[in-house]
Amino acid sequence: MIIPVRCFSCGKPVAHLWEKFKQEIAKGRNAKEVLDELGLKRYCCRALFLGHIDLIQTIAKYKKF
Repeated sequence: MIIPVRCFSCGKPVAHLWEKFKQEIAKGRNAKEVLDELGLKRYCCRALFLGHIDLIQTIAKYKKF
């Protein structure tokens, strides 16, 4: 749904990097280069970004009640 504030495995704060990551990927840049620039070196943090699917806009269309 939304990117977690911290990495699930190591606890590093990662949420503030998500918007920059999305912008750079939308420009057509390589994900590896972007992750390196953002300082995400651990495989757990990298996997969090690469495996995340942003569903917040889809979920926001539906009401609970």
